[in-house]
Amino acid sequence: MATPSLATENGSTHYVPGAIATLIDLAPTQPGWVAETAYLHYEADASASRRLPVAGEVVAGLNARMDALLFGGFYTLDQTVLGARYSAGGFLPYVWMDVKGRIDTPRRSISRSDSVSGIGDIILLPAMLAWEKDYWQFNALLPIYAPSGRYKEGRLANTGLNYWTFDPTVGVSYNNDQNGFNAALHTGLSFNTENSETDYQSGNQWHLEASLQQLLPLGPGFLGVGTEGFYLTQISGDSGAGAVNGDFKGHTAGVGPVLNYFLPGSNGNLIAELRWLPELSVKRRLEGDYVWAKIVYQF
Repeated sequence: MATPSLATENGSTHYVPGAIATLIDLAPTQPGWVAETAYLHYEADASASRRLPVAGEVVAGLNARMDALLFGGFYTLDQTVLGARYSAGGFLPYVWMDVKGRIDTPRRSISRSDSVSGIGDIILLPAMLAWEKDYWQFNALLPIYAPSGRYKEGRLANTGLNYWTFDPTVGVSYNNDQNGFNAALHTGLSFNTENSETDYQSGNQWHLEASLQQLLPLGPGFLGVGTEGFYLTQISGDSGAGAVNGDFKGHTAGVGPVLNYFLPGSNGNLIAELRWLPELSVKRRLEGDYVWAKIVYQF
């Protein structure tokens, strides 16, 4: 899901901290259907002296607010593939975005603001593999972000980024159902194609997310309390005719609390989760907070 965040074009990237981090995000291990709904809120700004490339413009004092609803689902086969459970699915996001900033021209400085809403860039998951051994689970997945959202050169707010991203990701998790302790670690590389509207090639990124949680019996289910940390950095510079700021590499890191509730049932399992992920170390990007709410139901 794209947000106005990193130091690539539009100050943004398809991968968002908190997307794949805790047990709720693991590849399914039971055959059948999984439905997921997620809400993401991100509000951030940059200093007046920090200039970010946005849709063909160079914008200072950028301020952005974004809300998104994501509707997704997966299906897991009965048969194994390479000894792993195989799942496929995707997410359809709907995005509301407000962006304002200042554009400097040779003659004067112009304040601009734009608002937009609509379908965002669709997330395809053609392959999710999960291997289980005792308390451990190993995951491999390939999220693909397709440029289905609205995009217009020169407009500060866009629901899409107008390029493809391929994000191969691997992870390992530990879930001890005897004492309720669990941990997860995921890492991936995001490879971007060029924006044909602006001739801007956003650099590739590396992301790492880790979480620790303790499950406690509460009512008919289990309450999970824990924390998540993330690190996201650009490993190759921006390029192309539209990259007027040079390679413009940036990064972000942060940590925050996670709260969830797991309700097992005879007809399916329900998990609900809240996350607050403030950015604590930022370079060449907006700085703000990510707030996630997720609900997953396994039939």
